[in-house]
Amino acid sequence: MPKTCSVYQKNLCPHPLTAKQFNKPSVVFWELTEACNLRCIHCRATAQPERSVDELSTMQAFEIIDNISSFANPILILTGGEPLYRSDFFDIAHYAVLKGLRVAMASNGTLITKEIAKKIKDIGIKRVAISFDGPTAVIHDHFRGLKGSFNAALKGVSYLKEENIEVQFNTTITKHNVDYLEETMNLAYEQEVKALHLFMLVPVGCGVQITKSNMLDAKNYEQVLEWFYEKSRFAPFEFRATCAPHYYRIIRQKAKHSGERVILLSHGMNATTKGCLAGTGVCFISHKGVVQPCGYLPVKAGSLHESSFQTIWNDSPLFTELRNSINLRGKCGACEFVNVCSGCRARAFYEHKDYMAEEPYCVYEPGGFNRN
Repeated sequence: MPKTCSVYQKNLCPHPLTAKQFNKPSVVFWELTEACNLRCIHCRATAQPERSVDELSTMQAFEIIDNISSFANPILILTGGEPLYRSDFFDIAHYAVLKGLRVAMASNGTLITKEIAKKIKDIGIKRVAISFDGPTAVIHDHFRGLKGSFNAALKGVSYLKEENIEVQFNTTITKHNVDYLEETMNLAYEQEVKALHLFMLVPVGCGVQITKSNMLDAKNYEQVLEWFYEKSRFAPFEFRATCAPHYYRIIRQKAKHSGERVILLSHGMNATTKGCLAGTGVCFISHKGVVQPCGYLPVKAGSLHESSFQTIWNDSPLFTELRNSINLRGKCGACEFVNVCSGCRARAFYEHKDYMAEEPYCVYEPGGFNRN
């Protein structure tokens, strides 16, 4: 099969049925539970105080891991809610490690004790992502809904560092903290983290309620990504823009202007290759076993109660549609950067009720595009 037969190269692949063979998942996000001890106002999962009876069982989780590892080797990110709410969390994580998967977890950090950090290290979890939505307790605690959560998360980070576990900070950018990005970078530097990932808010879950009041508009969005580009060139850690597909357009525009080469590294626990990877390189498993393109796009690709993960990944009509950029509409479909960006399919769904519509938070107008 020639290299041009890639799901990322628009109109070049004459064999769509065989092209999917090249399209294995690079990252699988798995929401083990919706239960959480915090009440974050931007929560994707609309977290609950108690675990749901609809959660997948331990044995069902093992079966899913068996199937994933039988055909692919993605980074498996165990998340929630708060994944540590599950008493079998370490059983599931350890099983995935034994199956050869690269396992990470996403946590709010407040439940990580010295003993839990040691368990995380002992079973082989490679990285722990801790959410910090501001560089101070005042900013962070307000958004997290629990006084003391900032200091508790920092304590959790200290325990992880004692065990030499990679720590990543996740920061969701909204109007409440956009003016403190430099301070957030400084916090990450002071804490000697391996990575800082900035998430541009996606209107899903509780994020829908705060969109109008707290979400950056398209112009500010662009300004933040341009700032990010300049900072990322000299950042002392892995610095990544997430849920920000048009950052990959900006990289190329800036590089062309300066005469520099575009170099994107993808190794270890960093699986960045292009902009929106929903359904093409990543997917999301809900606590009920529903498979979605990503955690922010609430459209069902299939259910693990009815089909195997491999079957859903390879044969879902939803994933097939997302993997062909010729299906994109509006200015995204006409954009010369479509195969490195693709626009956020979740924001398109929120704004237009159409996940193949154009990205609503992008200021760029493709050359020659005529809206009429």
